[in-house]
Amino acid sequence: MTDLLPPLPPALRFAPELLLQAQGVRAVVLDVDGVLTDGGLYFSAEGEVLKRFDSLDGHGLKLLQQAGLQVMVVSGRDSPALRLRLAALGVQRSRLGAQDKLPAAQALLAELGLTFPELAVMGDDWPDLPLLRRARLACAPAQAHAEVRAVAHHVTQAAGGHGAVRELCDLLLVASGRYAQLLARAS
Repeated sequence: MTDLLPPLPPALRFAPELLLQAQGVRAVVLDVDGVLTDGGLYFSAEGEVLKRFDSLDGHGLKLLQQAGLQVMVVSGRDSPALRLRLAALGVQRSRLGAQDKLPAAQALLAELGLTFPELAVMGDDWPDLPLLRRARLACAPAQAHAEVRAVAHHVTQAAGGHGAVRELCDLLLVASGRYAQLLARAS
């Protein structure tokens, strides 16, 4: 016999104007260093680049995909560690080693038949500004550069690599109306 528990009510609250801004988002573009990671670059004795990823962010990205949102990555760097993490998360669209992020993001959007008004972007430094300024929803992690925070619709409480991406995922899920349903499945 199983115990039937009442649905768990969502504990998250976002400002109504932020939820309105996030409505209509169909895809997300993320930077990596300083967003999916803490921005630190770790090198092994052999010169291999090591990166730290947060499991909360990873679960949030999987939830976005379950909700039907496209997850994409545009990064100025490329590494085997990053490719392994993206594969583990099921992220199939990325542009790595992209020195100019705008054409890289435009190419990804064209592949999906989407436009910037359907896009959320999270970045932390100047190379991300062209994407952030065009996106429907521009987000920055707490430690992002001042110029990035100034153009962001939302600055997360968490820092990059420490749950900032999960905050964006939760915001998008609440705005899409899917958060409570996904939470009920988990509880």
